[in-house]
Amino acid sequence: MAIKAIDLRRGIAVEYNSKLYVVHDFMKVSKGNWRSFMQVKLKDTQTGSIIEQRFRVDDTLEQAFLEQKPMEYLYSAADTHYFMDLKDYEQLELAGEVVGDAVKYLKPNTQVQITMYQGKPFSVELPNTVELQITDCPPGIKGATVSNVGKDATLETGLVINVPDFISNGTVVRVDTRTGEYLGRVND
Repeated sequence: MAIKAIDLRRGIAVEYNSKLYVVHDFMKVSKGNWRSFMQVKLKDTQTGSIIEQRFRVDDTLEQAFLEQKPMEYLYSAADTHYFMDLKDYEQLELAGEVVGDAVKYLKPNTQVQITMYQGKPFSVELPNTVELQITDCPPGIKGATVSNVGKDATLETGLVINVPDFISNGTVVRVDTRTGEYLGRVND
């Protein structure tokens, strides 16, 4: 289905130069008597690189339809990660380059969205927050309260984040998957 450049919005997938791109950012530019145009940043779904492209407002691009499947992360073996479809229980194995940095937030039974294009998976969308246990961090300081100074802690997935001084080993914390920041302790 064709889509006009003026209708492009963040997150829309388009085919351009025989490649699949997702609109990363866009801006309509109008300069006095000159014709308006769209300045668009497109993210390549294969390489992750971002290109900047200029389109006339009435140019058309081919819109790509993406399918999102809810899946559950099962386990990893070497650089292969296994997921299960929540509807028909079929297993899907994804290579490390498809999963990318999302693997740092994955523990068994985490539900994710796998984005597919023409039946092939190309990205893993994590929930906004995950709860992970701290496996290694320096001892807490007695009487420490929340402050802007912290310490590095290693989580059960191998991810290292900055946490407040009062956090200790074995504590389950909530982490923002978009920024990698500590959000708080999980109360049992």
